[in-house]
Amino acid sequence: MNARGAGWTRVARFAALTATVAFCLIVFGAFVRLSHAGLSCPDWPTCYGKASWPGHEQEIASANAAFPDRPVESHKTWREQGHRMLAGTLGMMILALALVATWRQKRELGLVLLASASAALAIHLYRSDAPALSAVCSILALGLPVLAAIRLERELAWRIAVLLLSVVIFQAMLGMWTVTWLLKPVVVMGHLLGGLTTFALMSYVALRLGGVGANQNYDVAIRKLVVIGLFLLGIQIALGGWTSANYAALTCGLDFPTCQGQWWPQTDFREGFILWRGIGVNYEGGVLDVAARNAIQMSHRIGALIVFCYLGWLSHRLARRGLRMPAIALGVGLVLQVALGIANVKLGLPMPVAVAHVTVAVLLLFTLVYTLARTQRRVTTDG
Repeated sequence: MNARGAGWTRVARFAALTATVAFCLIVFGAFVRLSHAGLSCPDWPTCYGKASWPGHEQEIASANAAFPDRPVESHKTWREQGHRMLAGTLGMMILALALVATWRQKRELGLVLLASASAALAIHLYRSDAPALSAVCSILALGLPVLAAIRLERELAWRIAVLLLSVVIFQAMLGMWTVTWLLKPVVVMGHLLGGLTTFALMSYVALRLGGVGANQNYDVAIRKLVVIGLFLLGIQIALGGWTSANYAALTCGLDFPTCQGQWWPQTDFREGFILWRGIGVNYEGGVLDVAARNAIQMSHRIGALIVFCYLGWLSHRLARRGLRMPAIALGVGLVLQVALGIANVKLGLPMPVAVAHVTVAVLLLFTLVYTLARTQRRVTTDG
């Protein structure tokens, strides 16, 4: 293998490593959320004013004095701040890929560098209590990578790698709002979807740069079916995030397939799906009544049935088209995911099962992304 090929291999492997970090971040984020550690650091991006978290008795006493409404819970603070540190690592890895992607086009490289500087300045201004200027810098940080991706004269995977810089910056903003807006459900759900979008796009980049594809295009119909599957799975994951963010996972008690002893309990869909309720309310523990939570839970169950039927059928179609490994992975993942969902209810949402439920959802997403890449024509990288 020549030097050019060796360089390509290193980039592909680094992209795969970045996707793996994104996967770990989602799973660890689910652990943080399910262990009720989402507000264990009341400030952002520091934790009680520290880059790490309070550890010694004197630090804890000082933190408690500074934040009397949110005393330090040492067994939780490391989870929240550790999650932020892992997110920062992912951001730097995505920045590195964006720099590699734009290295040969100086103007686009300059846009990426300016976006990075704008993001850093936005954080500094936020901490300096200058929200208006921070917002301006944040908008620049979000827009400049989009412009660079549009202008980049390289294969789609490279342009997505640049676009991901905007995605991860917006994801950081959602992480900030999760804390400052006190676990607002629409932000919590958006933060989950942002993480999954980052993982899905990063996986696609890694797969395409790694040479995954076919020698010739499959028919367009198969790709359309996979895209529909991605859309339906995304909606179902959003419903799962909404269920978790509104503390509606156990509104039916331990009852399945019925809910509170009924096939259709009292529901309030209008109240259950209000996305914006203003700022200042602490959503920790949830604010909805039983009927609204029932509506959310029943929607998630119906969505699960629809997704199970469609992806099960898609698995059959993929097998008939010769894509046996993705078909098997999709079928096994579906059965396992349904079993974990039922176990969550029947066992009262135990931590290992709940985290596994999120993990399998991400693996199903990866299976569909892999299938999409596999059914496209293999491309020759330009380095």
